Amino acid sequence: MVAVPEALAGLTAIPGVRTAAQLREPGSGELLAVLPELSRLLPGGGLRRGSTIAVRGATSLVLALLAAATRTGSWAAVTGLPDLGLAAAAELGVDLERIALVPNPGAELVAVLSALVDGFDVVVLGPAPAGGVQPQTARRLADRVRNRGTVLLTAGPWPGAELELRVSGRRWHGLTQDGHGHLRTREVVATSRGRGAAARPLSVGLQLPGPAGAVTAGGSPGRRLVEVAG
Repeated sequence: MVAVPEALAGLTAIPGVRTAAQLREPGSGELLAVLPELSRLLPGGGLRRGSTIAVRGATSLVLALLAAATRTGSWAAVTGLPDLGLAAAAELGVDLERIALVPNPGAELVAVLSALVDGFDVVVLGPAPAGGVQPQTARRLADRVRNRGTVLLTAGPWPGAELELRVSGRRWHGLTQDGHGHLRTREVVATSRGRGAAARPLSVGLQLPGPAGAVTAGGSPGRRLVEVAG
């Protein structure tokens, strides 16, 4: 079995993975691209380097936030999501060739996160273990994120997150009135709220996923179908 630090060293040695981290200026405020449908939720219309963003209510929104960034040259790492569906991520637009996976960080979560923050443009953390992350630890990691110019996305609450995105109002579409068919699209409302310029809540309607699996702007399908909450 390879020790976690050695495995992480191997990940960050992938050609190109560290290039962006080495060349960027810490705290530069540079934005990483997001899909147009998501830009209204984020101050400046993108993922600001050095920021921590908590996403609650839908892992699919976390993955959707990676789509444009990975397709425009950024590298991302995902940890703590052992059941991540790569096919669904690809449908949402994520470039799988620019994703590194650490499914189960185990007891070395903080060490794993610290190493990933050093080497990747965006780091995704799955739901925190029972008891969550202690505020002191969260502050230390947030400082590291700021200093390295990384973006930390958490699938769940994060103490002191600069921005929080929440997904609500889920409605699945696809079944006919007699209960036949397939669930094809899910309409949601995504709301963002944070500090400073993001203090005023902003909400957008989305289809997450849309008819082809990707994110699309919200709106009722042409044909009214049975709605399934969830």
